[in-house]
Amino acid sequence: MSNPEPIDADLLRRFPLPHVAEDSGKEERGRLLVIAGSRELAGAALLAGVAALRAGAGKLQIGTARSIAAPLAVAVPEARVIGHEETDEGCIAEADIAPLVRWAKAAQAIAIGCGMQAGPPLRELLARLIGCGAHFPLILDAAVLDCVEPLEAELRGRGGGTILLPHGGEMARLLGMERAEVEADPLAAAAAAARRFAAVTLVKGAPSFVVAPDGRAFTYAGGGVGLATSGSGDVLSGIVGGLCARGADALTATLWGVWLHGEAGRLLTERVGRLGFLARELPDLVPGLLPDR
Repeated sequence: MSNPEPIDADLLRRFPLPHVAEDSGKEERGRLLVIAGSRELAGAALLAGVAALRAGAGKLQIGTARSIAAPLAVAVPEARVIGHEETDEGCIAEADIAPLVRWAKAAQAIAIGCGMQAGPPLRELLARLIGCGAHFPLILDAAVLDCVEPLEAELRGRGGGTILLPHGGEMARLLGMERAEVEADPLAAAAAAARRFAAVTLVKGAPSFVVAPDGRAFTYAGGGVGLATSGSGDVLSGIVGGLCARGADALTATLWGVWLHGEAGRLLTERVGRLGFLARELPDLVPGLLPDR
């Protein structure tokens, strides 16, 4: 593993985002399927979806709980919202896995996990997405990270790129460690997960660390303490997913996503204060930070 490089403007020039021509249409900027949300966490799907559009995704589809699908469709009128049945525990029902996989096969990227509830059906959905034969980038966050360990071999063998976005506690469960061990050396934890699952891996924190499967390592120290707020991780997932839908590879999308998310936090710190800004305020600042604005 190399020494981590700082994620800044100089680094990002080496990882350019796909150019968007002035005469291009929304299909050319790709379709993102966000599978997110549950009865008690509808906002996670909204935050991730809006962030993806602010990052430039051309088309947005949201797979979410049927109980919240209609209000979510009104809240995000730009999205096609696909409602699915839930178990009593709030997890996606097994009978609705097949329709979501069909939608996934037509997307350019999939972001899954924000605001969802863990359980056997979610593990089955992840297994079906991995094995469906489509080579889309797969962004894994929140509840779905607890489904990753049994699918290690399948993840290592898939094409299209995989991105893991855990915080310290999720990383600890993923690697079978104590959270204190992860927090003592988050770079080593990120490197272990990147190798084990052949995935671009971020450990969120201050600083955050990104490690690619080949051992290249990066770090971002900015953003400010205000980013440690409810929904902030959902916004990051959406940004990364939107960039992947536009055609960015897994590492490029993750590096840019971390920087865009952090710089939006920095701007809000200057405008609002160190504490008290909301995750929903972050996406609106992303377009102004993109290089092709």
